[in-house]
Amino acid sequence: MNLAKYVVKRILLAIVTVFIVCAITFFSMNAIPGGPFEGEKALSPEVKATLMERYNLDKPVGEQFVLYLKNLMHGDFGVSLKTGRDIGKTIFDSFKISAKLGGMAALVALIAGLVLGSTAALMRNKWPDRVIVFFSTLAAAVPSFVLASLLLLVFCIQLGWVPVWSPQNQNYVLPVIALSFYPMAYITRLTKTSMLDALGQDYVRTARAKGVPQMFVIFKHALRNALIPVITYVGPMLASILTGSLVVENIFTIGGLGAKFVTGINTRDYPMIMGTTIFLATLMVVMNLISDIVYKIVDPRITFE
Repeated sequence: MNLAKYVVKRILLAIVTVFIVCAITFFSMNAIPGGPFEGEKALSPEVKATLMERYNLDKPVGEQFVLYLKNLMHGDFGVSLKTGRDIGKTIFDSFKISAKLGGMAALVALIAGLVLGSTAALMRNKWPDRVIVFFSTLAAAVPSFVLASLLLLVFCIQLGWVPVWSPQNQNYVLPVIALSFYPMAYITRLTKTSMLDALGQDYVRTARAKGVPQMFVIFKHALRNALIPVITYVGPMLASILTGSLVVENIFTIGGLGAKFVTGINTRDYPMIMGTTIFLATLMVVMNLISDIVYKIVDPRITFE
């Protein structure tokens, strides 16, 4: 199967995947008792009925879903039931902040993971290796929202070393640490395993026997081949960081897409929930597709069969 056919096949599968996610989210959301206007005590029954009719919430769920899909096909995500703002504009404006935060976290995780993993492999069974393995295991065991809460409590509240994030003072240090901690640990362990495997290959031993300088052997032969498993993880990692930043953004009160998603759930803002879910699902499948294509470019021996 050539690259073009593979891309077309994956795009079709991506459309089906996003549709399934959309349907599950929509019907699950509407299956929960209550509605977006149930908690509005200041609204009279007449006003509530008018709002339900205006947003098509008085229709059967199946008909609501069909209407939503028709609007979605035209790029219309609807408007927020709480603010009246366009959902599409809100998502893309908020995603700029989330993308900046996620991009920095991914870059930190990738660089730190490659350096630590390579160091651990080259110094196997020595104290740097043991220290790196210990901290990478610890990092993998701590959820990002737990680490975010600890960082906020210690460095912002107790010590006051880092100011709390605000639109005027956009300090991304602690959120980036919280988001990059787990993927950094995973990349560290992945790089170490891949490096050890590469260093034991015949071509590396041959290069050393020919007198090739050690640094050239490490960076030209071992690290290059060790990067292949890491590359396959980068795509899902980026999507995971961006989707996993939902709670972290809420903890640090960052006005990104995560905050909008959490607020939409708390207020039963159906269009906001649907819009953010579809956007994040699309982001996930796109990043996985890009990762597979890059994997093929880096290692032409990989086939798409």
